[in-house]
Amino acid sequence: MTDPRLSSPASARNTEPILQVLRAHMPARGRVLEVACGAGEHALAFSRALPGLDWTPSDPDPAAIASAAAWREAEGPENLQPPIRLDATDESTWPAGPFHALFCANMIHISPWAATLGLMRLAGRVLLNPGGLMVLYGPYRETGVPLAPSNAAFDESLKARDPAWGLRELDEVVLAAKHEGLAHTLRIEMPANNLCLLFRRV
Repeated sequence: MTDPRLSSPASARNTEPILQVLRAHMPARGRVLEVACGAGEHALAFSRALPGLDWTPSDPDPAAIASAAAWREAEGPENLQPPIRLDATDESTWPAGPFHALFCANMIHISPWAATLGLMRLAGRVLLNPGGLMVLYGPYRETGVPLAPSNAAFDESLKARDPAWGLRELDEVVLAAKHEGLAHTLRIEMPANNLCLLFRRV
């Protein structure tokens, strides 16, 4: 039988830097919804490291759901919940809140803009109001900040795969969040020209 567990080298590289941000800003206890969990390796690592958080991974891709479920079954702690199917553009798949926090890594640039707008609507609906935390991780374009050559090449490769993909303007992401009652509170520079962006439900 084929092992459904998938592995992402990028997840392995960025897990520890992201975990440092989560340790500093996540609540000690509460419910967390991870959107676009991919292989499920982040969910496994973060739920292990943050045992006070009830962590629910989600993804629209059946292969990702199967991988996350297999990682959980093989190695998952008690606070790691079964993965759920969630499509940011399909409100019928959204879970009921409230969640104390929402985490989403590397989705915004590898999906159409409609997915980002859906993510913001989802966060505005399910996050604890007020005070719920949204943490986003990935590369962005920023006004007045030269785009790193590696990010420029990555952007070109994404658009070659799908013209609807690509690095988003940070100001546009912040504005979309604000429209759903989410205030941008912190920008944290991360390795490999990525950012962690923090938002609070207001």
